[in-house]
Amino acid sequence: MNIWIVVADSAQAQILTTETSTDTLCEEAVLVHPESRLQEQELTSDQPGRAFDSTGMGRHAMSKSVDPKKQEVIIFSKQVAEYLEAARHAHRFDKLYVLAAPAFLGHLRDHFSPPLSSTIAGSIDKNLVGRDIAEIRSHLPEFL
Repeated sequence: MNIWIVVADSAQAQILTTETSTDTLCEEAVLVHPESRLQEQELTSDQPGRAFDSTGMGRHAMSKSVDPKKQEVIIFSKQVAEYLEAARHAHRFDKLYVLAAPAFLGHLRDHFSPPLSSTIAGSIDKNLVGRDIAEIRSHLPEFL
């Protein structure tokens, strides 16, 4: 049985794998989205546009419809979900555990298809990106 563990935040997703519930974890892939780490002014090309008031001569700045940083998080969560969906479709794993920063976990769940969601054996809303494999393993059930 192939078991995958996804450890993710808004800028990086590490995919670990194991063959049995007690084997050590091995790194399968790392997905990186450096745009999520940029400052908002680095993500936008210019100042917001300006519009005239509907009455009178006043003008005001137009607000952005979506926060650029949040948009990058949504884009990356969709990329991670698509990667996992392709792997599920190719039968590369049977069970999936998701350990992600709380806000990012919510975005991931929004993009999981019902068949992908059915493979999830557990999820933990904790940011463990950058931690060593032993610490990640300590947050998982003893028998995967």
